[in-house]
Amino acid sequence: MGRGIGTRLVSGGHNVTIMDRDPEKAKSLAEELTANAKKGAKNQGVALGGPIQDEIVILAVPYGATGEVIENLGAKLAGKTVIDITNPLNATYDGLAVAPGTSAAEEIAKKLPSNTKVFKAFNTTFATTLVSGKVDNKPLDVFIAGDDAEAKAKITQLVNDGGSRAIDAGPLSHARQLEAIGFLGISLQGTLGTGFKSAWQIVS
Repeated sequence: MGRGIGTRLVSGGHNVTIMDRDPEKAKSLAEELTANAKKGAKNQGVALGGPIQDEIVILAVPYGATGEVIENLGAKLAGKTVIDITNPLNATYDGLAVAPGTSAAEEIAKKLPSNTKVFKAFNTTFATTLVSGKVDNKPLDVFIAGDDAEAKAKITQLVNDGGSRAIDAGPLSHARQLEAIGFLGISLQGTLGTGFKSAWQIVS
């Protein structure tokens, strides 16, 4: 997902910093993304836990790893806009790990500094489709749930600049519905034989 989202961002002309426990791995992915960079976008790979200069931070990790990452980054996320992309599947992959009446995004928000702006996005898009940017030759729809209007506008711009279509999915509490949709999309891959190359889209 880091590769997929990174591809969309640099193709829209936005700089990307990849953070990883293995800085060499981060640098390798950053170099790979350079081939898709437009408008002078620059990429760099750094070690997880270092300074964060960027305004928007995307947690491109499994839900089970978010606690460790947040603990590692700590106060560095204060005042940032944090995007949760996770689908919190349970151990048997037949349901969600979060309790009814909440979402992974809302639980992550509780662990972050109070002035952090938390959003849900990209959880209904698969990595392969993000790299290509399209399914059936149609741009991807990226649903965005969150409460801060100014930060949502910036995320919307990032998504649209990368060739996808940003859709305002409402407040952060609507992450519950987005995670349910994400789970359903994952569950249908085997049934439909689409190999994680399908996408949820709004058509009219």
